[in-house]
Amino acid sequence: MPLLEISELKKTFVAPDGSNHPVIDMPSFSLPAQEHVALSGESGSGKTTFLNLIAGILKPDSGSIRLDGREMSALTEPERDRFRAATIGYIFQTFNLLQGYTYLENVLLGMSFGPGVDKGFAEALLKRVGLGEKLRHYPRQLSTGQQQRVAVARALANRPKLVLADEPTGNLDHVNAREALKLIREACRENSAALLMVSHDREVLAQFEKVQPLDQINRAAKPANSEPRTPTSEPP
Repeated sequence: MPLLEISELKKTFVAPDGSNHPVIDMPSFSLPAQEHVALSGESGSGKTTFLNLIAGILKPDSGSIRLDGREMSALTEPERDRFRAATIGYIFQTFNLLQGYTYLENVLLGMSFGPGVDKGFAEALLKRVGLGEKLRHYPRQLSTGQQQRVAVARALANRPKLVLADEPTGNLDHVNAREALKLIREACRENSAALLMVSHDREVLAQFEKVQPLDQINRAAKPANSEPRTPTSEPP
């Protein structure tokens, strides 16, 4: 059984003029445990919406999202929040760090929503991403690349089975983007987590063995003619 299995997933938003705007219309998608897959797509193709549906941040209009044997739509909102905290790590493009808290506190707060706080593991994660000497620094005190590393550590803090990454290198320069991507993939492997990343960056996508153009699986997406088509995985 795949770690993530999706069928007939649909999500529509209402435009300012009152018309319906389909964003996700996905017949099927699956992701095996510990697999690393990148989804390519242009801006507005539904990449972020898709990740937010998987995470339970958004509710679909219809369809099934089955993660680690649990049907997301069958969970109450509190159950979904607890399940997300324990099962999913999310790396946001804008990092979403709390500016009034230290790096260590940001990771510990993430743990508080999951199985429990483990300060030793939090410190080990920050050391793993090269921030062992900056545990008590605040986000504003360090570079964008270093903030990204904290976001990676926080995403892995609850030992998730699935890590979602939304354009995680979008705010980084070329060198830091390559290093961040390498770090994300290595950290996921070390923690036996599957990785589902969305990006439109050709260089990022070229680092993945399996790349799936979103317009091939999402009928509501615009054809991404400018997106790289190789290497690609077969549609599930």
